[in-house]
Amino acid sequence: MQFEQGSPRWVLVLALALLAGLAACAGGPGRGAADAGADMLTASDEPEARRRARLRMELAVGYFEEGKTAVALDELKQVLTLDPGFSDAHNLRGLIYMRLNDPRLAEESFRRAVALNPRDANTQHNYGWLLCQQGRYPESLQAFGKALANPQYGERAKTWMTQGLCQARAGQPAEAERSLERAYELDAGNPITGYNLAALLYRRSEFPRAQFYIRRINNSELANAESLWLGIRVERKLNNREAMRQLAEQLKRRFPQTQEFSAFERGAFDE
Repeated sequence: MQFEQGSPRWVLVLALALLAGLAACAGGPGRGAADAGADMLTASDEPEARRRARLRMELAVGYFEEGKTAVALDELKQVLTLDPGFSDAHNLRGLIYMRLNDPRLAEESFRRAVALNPRDANTQHNYGWLLCQQGRYPESLQAFGKALANPQYGERAKTWMTQGLCQARAGQPAEAERSLERAYELDAGNPITGYNLAALLYRRSEFPRAQFYIRRINNSELANAESLWLGIRVERKLNNREAMRQLAEQLKRRFPQTQEFSAFERGAFDE
């Protein structure tokens, strides 16, 4: 995905991390993440109420991913009427209420999902991000830690990244750097991780290291106004005038109406 003018900015696009795992919510007859050592659940193990709830859940996930939040919530209400113990449905309900900016109902949903299936790393991740947004950093980091402790969890890069962003918010730059570096090791192609790691290093005056990460983004099709502007400021600190000029030309050509280009024109490099 390329973040062009008018699309979400990387400092705001973190909510996309919450979408990971939704396919698993609708993907089979299980009760969320299976316990290690448990027999695999098959179609013959699935009660009729769960089968019907799962089909409704697939519809709810699809509507949610299309941005049809109200319709997704209606479908989800039917899911929970059919099967109140469907932990993935409570997880999705939490995501829906986060999107609706209702943290109380979102937390209620995530807590219920965790109570039903404490090993579900996706729910722990989502709950951790909700807590981080509320400034409840110790609780948030505890939830991320539980997600990462599950050896079967397949979205570890996502959670390392989100944990790092939360640690940065909490005023823990060294811990944030370690988490973002771990996320980068697992998924070097994620521009959100690369951008935020570069921004963190820039703030810590580690300009050569920041240059490494931001250049990888700006030399790819994923460059956007935000990454170009950070790249300009990094190259300025390193006195690389030609690199600055090239990035500035790209910023002017592709993103002339952005606040980043306005800041460049004003010379507001240190705002």
